[in-house]
Amino acid sequence: MSHQSSGKFITLEGGEGVGKSTNLRFITQWLERRGIEFIQTREPGGTPLAEQLRTLLLEKRDEPVDPTAELLMVFAARAQHLSQVIKPALAAGKWVVCDRFTDATYAYQGGGRELDRALIAELEQTVQGALRPDRVLLLDLDPAVGLQRAASTGEADRFESEQLAFFSKVRAAYRERAEAAPDRYAVIDASHPLVDVQAQLARELETIAGGQ
Repeated sequence: MSHQSSGKFITLEGGEGVGKSTNLRFITQWLERRGIEFIQTREPGGTPLAEQLRTLLLEKRDEPVDPTAELLMVFAARAQHLSQVIKPALAAGKWVVCDRFTDATYAYQGGGRELDRALIAELEQTVQGALRPDRVLLLDLDPAVGLQRAASTGEADRFESEQLAFFSKVRAAYRERAEAAPDRYAVIDASHPLVDVQAQLARELETIAGGQ
């Protein structure tokens, strides 16, 4: 979907330990250097209500969380985030750089939790209408390597505590989506040295910026 003026909606996706925070910093610095107006945000989260929902989603609890309840919380946070933050920024011609978006829902809830993809697609349509990211930058990495990397960054949340089989399903779902719409996804090999990963990100950003 083309947005009014030159706002672009870019999402950064990937499983655990792929280097999202380091690469988000690289993307925002790239935009700053070029004087492109942008906001940086994240999912679930991005508004006070959505951040509260994020906390509810991520904290470990004794009560088993029903996968459909989890999915609905994700989309409740997304609806709030879109109306309060993402849509107004795009309407103002700003770029939106979002750490995860609906592809993560297809990967984690659809792939990892094995929820019906048709249900996710229905909620996506209800909450987003025609709005989709202009470009999805997918950092792809063997989950065994990613989990090793992630283990060094502190205590695991409810999702990070899942087993390798869960993250293998997450990765497969991400890759399946990227293969189905290659024009909208850039799959970036996150096992490469950081300098190579960022060179590829820069090429993608040049292409997006050039297409304005």
